[in-house]
Amino acid sequence: MFFFLSKFLPLLIYPLGLSCLLLLLALIWLWKFPRRSLIAIATALLILFCSSNPLIATTLVKTLEWRYLPPDPVPAAEAIVVLGGSTRPKSPPRPWVEVLEAGDRVLYGVKLYQDGVAPLLLFSGGRVYWDKGENGSEAKDMAEIAQAMGVPERNILLENNSLNTYQNAVETAKILNQRKVNSILLVTSAIHMPRSVAIFQKQGFNVTATPTDYWVAQEFLDQMRGISWGTFFNVLPSTEALHFFTRALKEYIGLGIYRLRGWL
Repeated sequence: MFFFLSKFLPLLIYPLGLSCLLLLLALIWLWKFPRRSLIAIATALLILFCSSNPLIATTLVKTLEWRYLPPDPVPAAEAIVVLGGSTRPKSPPRPWVEVLEAGDRVLYGVKLYQDGVAPLLLFSGGRVYWDKGENGSEAKDMAEIAQAMGVPERNILLENNSLNTYQNAVETAKILNQRKVNSILLVTSAIHMPRSVAIFQKQGFNVTATPTDYWVAQEFLDQMRGISWGTFFNVLPSTEALHFFTRALKEYIGLGIYRLRGWL
């Protein structure tokens, strides 16, 4: 039940879902309460404009992404742990497993292994299925990609059961504790790293954050400081900005809920 609620209830808080709810209320109130309807429409418009503004979204996302910057040099560890959320399964007409936007997680995890900073590569992530006709896991998808990139199967560990970040840490701990592994390089998207580090540290790991998949880069910040046509377009509503604003909001909600549950 907690898993279902954690996926459903935030839809009423995220900008797009909340705006749709307000517009629905505006339609209901339109004839009997026109003033109330106008307020709901104006509020929905304001929410969408602010949350899809690249300048606002960038500022919010940076507060999460830049908490952990990539270490240089990357220290040695006993294992590299790569979190799921970055692949689609092989399903017709897809000829093979595919990577999503966060597919940098898999690629960077493999690069760290190839750089020799850790002897083991653990992929963590199950997969949510709303019917019983599917099988497989994100961990298996990521392992398939890693093997295609030259990582030996004997050096890959799979955690196939987790459905959220807390379960990533708990299930990973069960596997690595059996091998007496304590120091890990944690690979996930930069925006997801603050919550992930806190959860894995709670499980007793010595964690080095090795983030990837940054949205806010220095190049973009430099562009925002100048005055040009590019700057003008960077403050217009953008679906990409809306997406990242929503992801950042999701992380802050997750941090709050996980802290209340004692998971951090």
